[in-house]
Amino acid sequence: MPARHTVGIVVTASLFALAGCKASAPGNAEAKVATFAKHRIFIQNKSQKNPLTDTPETQADGNEAYSHYCAACHGLDGQNTGVPFAAHMSPPVPLLTSPEVQEYTDGQLKSILDDGIWPSGMPGSKGILSDVELWSIVVYLRHLPPAGSLGEPEMYQH
Repeated sequence: MPARHTVGIVVTASLFALAGCKASAPGNAEAKVATFAKHRIFIQNKSQKNPLTDTPETQADGNEAYSHYCAACHGLDGQNTGVPFAAHMSPPVPLLTSPEVQEYTDGQLKSILDDGIWPSGMPGSKGILSDVELWSIVVYLRHLPPAGSLGEPEMYQH
């Protein structure tokens, strides 16, 4: 077999192999299975209760902590407003107002904030934020403002 023919076969096989590596969005069934697994198996502390009361002051404290730690990826409103890379991440940065996120219990949200979600890119904040700050963020997440109402994070403003 001529060398040129062998090179052609290797190049063609390589292209097919690389085409098989392309990631695509999960189908409806895959998304449902992943959501079920996260809510029922992987994200712990389902029964843990938030020790903070849901007051305007706690919401304001949560907004303050959220704006310093979470807004860079989730936008000030939790809906990715003004975050230039949010739609290009794989998996995409979730809307914090989505049923998938809002159906987590307070304890599960605190667990996500503490430990992150590997390998999604969601970092844990245990040891960075205090428990009071984290629980106040959980309260804030239950009262997110309308999309776009707070503008974009300052770091992304031109």
